Amino acid sequence: MARKAKIVNNEMKKKLSAKYAPLRAELKKIIISADSNDEQVAEATLKLQKLPANSSRIRVRNRCVLTGRPRGTYRAFGLSRIKFRELALAGMIPGVTKSSW
Repeated sequence: MARKAKIVNNEMKKKLSAKYAPLRAELKKIIISADSNDEQVAEATLKLQKLPANSSRIRVRNRCVLTGRPRGTYRAFGLSRIKFRELALAGMIPGVTKSSW
């Protein structure tokens, strides 16, 4: 089980990321656009740099929803490999069966 502080910190990053996502997208669009002049690009870059660092989507870590484990997490299920195996063998995940041949 991951430390509670890490899980809470990651949740804060998710909220910040969702809050600032439209503003970040708008600023990046201005920076990338060929129609923008140098002043607009410089102003948009400065505004983007002044946003909180944790508002960037890349800062959010994929974690297991049950244990908070940061590594070996399946995105489709939101579970770590360990919990996924336990639940799959117990028949708790619909449509997942252990293969044998």
